[in-house]
Amino acid sequence: MNDDSAIEALSALAHEDRLAAFRLLVRVGPDGMPSGEIAEALSIPPTRMSFHLSALERAGLLRSWRAGRRILYAASYADMRSLLVFLTEDCCSGKPEICGDLSQIAFQCEPETCR
Repeated sequence: MNDDSAIEALSALAHEDRLAAFRLLVRVGPDGMPSGEIAEALSIPPTRMSFHLSALERAGLLRSWRAGRRILYAASYADMRSLLVFLTEDCCSGKPEICGDLSQIAFQCEPETCR
């Protein structure tokens, strides 16, 4: 993670609809959900939701794939962890225990759940 990618990710999250979608997808898990269901769950028109999901995907916070006629979206947990580590890597003058040592958990996940 570098400054530019962190800024892009944080900028993508700096919108009410995108933040709500990201938080929903984090709760849903790695199997994700279709864009239409995300829009419905958040009471956002589908075309507007597609725009927001694309922005989150470009920022590296979501991944998408086609399943038949539907496009599914899921949080990119590895990229989310990388952002958290980047934000806290210099925490507290060398006392990472104050922030919690996120670098220790950054990549602790099974390959099938760490997409």
